[in-house]
Order: sequence, then C-alpha cells, then structure tokens
Amino acid sequence: MSATVAFPVPTPQGPKTVTVSYARVGRGEPLLLLHGIGHHRQAWDPVVDILATERDVIAVDLPGFGASPALPEGLAYDLPTTAAVFRAFCETLGLERPHVAGNSLGGLMALELGREKVVRSVTALSPAGFWSQAERRYAFAVLLTMRRIARGMPLPLVEKLARTTAGRTALTSTIYARPGRRSPEAVVAETLALVNAPGFDDTLRAGTGVLFTDDIPGIPVTVAWGTQDRLLLRRQGVRAKRMIPRSRLVRLPGCGHCPMNDDPALVARVILDGSR
Repeated sequence: MSATVAFPVPTPQGPKTVTVSYARVGRGEPLLLLHGIGHHRQAWDPVVDILATERDVIAVDLPGFGASPALPEGLAYDLPTTAAVFRAFCETLGLERPHVAGNSLGGLMALELGREKVVRSVTALSPAGFWSQAERRYAFAVLLTMRRIARGMPLPLVEKLARTTAGRTALTSTIYARPGRRSPEAVVAETLALVNAPGFDDTLRAGTGVLFTDDIPGIPVTVAWGTQDRLLLRRQGVRAKRMIPRSRLVRLPGCGHCPMNDDPALVARVILDGSR
C-alpha cells in the first residue's frame, strides 16, 4: 500500500510539518527501509516481497527524494534532523521501536536511529560515514558526476539505453554489480529520481563532515558490504566493525553498492537474520 503522511517535527523555531511518502506491505514486526542519496524507496523492490512474508515492511522515500517533498525551510538535511523526522514518523504511524535496514545514506541514518535507541535492531548495507577524507571526496565526486550526466540526458535517450543490458550497465554499473538484472522501467525511474531529487545537494553538503564515531550498545547491529562495491569501498566495513565491536559484519559476495538488486535472496536473509 502506497501512502503519504504529514506530521510535525520539533525545531528550535517551533514545530514544522514534514511530508513523507511510503509503501507498506506484509505482516509481523515492523521493519523500516531507508534508501541512499539520489535513490527512492523502489530500490528495495527486489527484496520487499521476501521480507513481507515475515515483517510489516515500511519502505520510505527520504525527505527530498522520490515522492517525498523537500524538507520545509529551516530544517537541515543532517543526522539530528533526520533522526527527529523518523522519530516523529514512527510515532505518527504507531511504530514502536521498529527494526530498521538502510543502504548507503540510509544505512548511516539507520545507525543514527540505533544510536538514539529509536529502533530495536539495525541492518546497515554499505553505510556512509566510515570513510577516510579521500574516500569521501571520491564518493561525492562520483555521485555528482552521476547526477550531472543523468541531468544532461534527454528522457528518450535514457529510455533507449535502459532497453539494453549494455545501456543499463552504462547507467547503473556504479551502484550495481549486476546491472543487467535491473528492469528497464526501474532504471528509467531511478535515473529520474536522481535527476529530480530536491534534497540531493543539501544532503551532500551536510555529509561533508560526517563520520560515525559511536558504538551502539544494547541492540543487534549488522553491517553488510558488497564485495564489488565501487562507491564505498568494502574496507570501510572493517572500520565499522572496529567502531561497533559487537556488530555482525557480513560480506555480500558479488554484490555492489546497492546489493538488494544484485542478490535479493541473500540480502533479505541478512536483514531477516539481523532483525530477530
């Protein structure tokens, strides 16, 4: 079920209304899914049906991405604001400490929600925030280049490229190790999501100084990294394990930065095992 919800978020200037689009399916304990920068909730489509057999799955478009409008003026695209937004989102939907899984930016957000004890377990797939400065600059440069190229392509060209395996590889090989598995329609939709995301630039700017430097005691944490991740290199997973020593570090063989599409069965199993 696809829906939109608006709710107040407290700020020093008083409450501001945030609107979030999401899709909800399945039954069981609630599981929140958070995508990466420039993506949308449909990034989780390859695994949602598997997860929904055991979880009440809520896949969210982050504010300023997908079908969710930008944050209202005065709200920053930083971790404290994001945590406040999703705390309010969970209260509005009646989700009492859901499990959370996130990819890339969403993985960093999931870890922040875990640090603040908003959730009962965290699964972070290639989370941001464990980079060196050189690795961060590289990742940001790649993301900016992807967006610039996507913005420069007319829609008919994107649609033409998406119809062939070679074209889908050209459009998405930075984030998928097996881009040929992505459907043409999905590739077109996520290219448009990258082009049109009003929160992209502010989110990237807010991430310039971000490092995740806290342990997360008291809740289960899984950090999973694709062995073919070309955006956030897999050695960053070792740093995450050092920072969160009780976490479970899982390698995802043959998977890229967004592993949900490369090996849906494996990723779903990792998420379900991490949210027991």
